[in-house]
Amino acid sequence: MKGVQDPFCQLAVALEPWLDQVVIIGGWAHQLYRRHPAAQVLDYLPLMTLDADIAVPLKLPVREEDIRTRLLAHGFEEELLGDNRPPATHYHSGDEPSSFYVEFLTPLIGRRSERKGRRKATAEAAGVVTQRLRHLDLLLHHPWLIDFKSDRFATKIQIANPVSFIAQKVLIHKERDRGDRAKDILYMHDTLQVFGARLHELQELWQENVARQLHVRNVRLVSKASQILFGDLSDDTRRSARISDERGPSPEAIREACHDGFSQVFG
Repeated sequence: MKGVQDPFCQLAVALEPWLDQVVIIGGWAHQLYRRHPAAQVLDYLPLMTLDADIAVPLKLPVREEDIRTRLLAHGFEEELLGDNRPPATHYHSGDEPSSFYVEFLTPLIGRRSERKGRRKATAEAAGVVTQRLRHLDLLLHHPWLIDFKSDRFATKIQIANPVSFIAQKVLIHKERDRGDRAKDILYMHDTLQVFGARLHELQELWQENVARQLHVRNVRLVSKASQILFGDLSDDTRRSARISDERGPSPEAIREACHDGFSQVFG
């Protein structure tokens, strides 16, 4: 569909044959939560991001064309990164360094390295290079379906459900660098605010569905996050408040909202 200008719409068009199998995660899932019927209107904008993270299952079929072919046909360009084999790849919608780009991610199951010591950092699925990440399988489970419309295109896309979205961020929290931890706290805070009137439904989703996909050790970790991450005011939470400085919530307001939200959903 030539002439589509919005880069995310451009991506949705390119991925149309696989939209029933891939899941939008990360910052774009967070933005799209506000289109869900259960979302409530907030008086501030969501965090914006240049990259779209797409979770793909370990085995994704090739249709008449593979994903890489369709991305290139719809104006995306490849950027190869690092020395992994295959190399990590970003798919950009423009020539500028600040342009919108796409990353494909797939679950890392089992050991981090192969027997010869090579890290299992990347893989290939339906023609595109994916980065392997721990706990990503949680985001592929029980996604939410939302309507996505533009002037030229209408479809349904899958986004990570907010309970899995938050739980996965808890599970990877210690592995993230300082800046990403602060941003993740803001993502968790804002997601709980978006669905603040439906926290009892998120609690049911956690108990009846998401928690059952996790090892009991990880269930305990997520269940205790209200105290571990938000029992006291942390430097990560202080940094998250600086990211959202123009919106005004204090570090203590973020901590308190996350503590209360986590207690209701996961406690």
